[in-house]
Amino acid sequence: MTQQLNRQPAADQYGPSATDETGNSSVMEPGSGPFSYRDLARLDEALTMSARETGLRFTLYVGELSSDTRATAEDLHSRSGGDTTNSVLVAISPGQRVLEIVTGTAAARRLPDRACALAVLSMTSRLGAGDLVGAIINGLRQLSDAAGHPARRNAH
Repeated sequence: MTQQLNRQPAADQYGPSATDETGNSSVMEPGSGPFSYRDLARLDEALTMSARETGLRFTLYVGELSSDTRATAEDLHSRSGGDTTNSVLVAISPGQRVLEIVTGTAAARRLPDRACALAVLSMTSRLGAGDLVGAIINGLRQLSDAAGHPARRNAH
């Protein structure tokens, strides 16, 4: 089972959603994948805070990727719905030991490759210790800090 969480900048009433390999979307059932109820609540909060702080849409995908992991992550990003120019996908395949971050064109201006690479480095150390949820939360915080708040960025 793969899990993908989406969080829009504006809070919605439905909670995190799941998207399967075919692109079909549904509300995620807690405990139906590698995450417990508590894990999902923590991830939802981290995604929500990242979206609120930055105005970007963050999507999290945890599951197997094809052998061309980058192409698969880019495809997932393009099919994640909404305005993909202002979105960020974090794709993790624990079984393959792969982590990909894909940014839309507008998001990439706020999250350059260096910022994404630092988030990946931080996340891989936690993943190596077996802390999947902590790695994701820490990575989202780093990405949010690097992207900053849109109003504050425009004021400078």
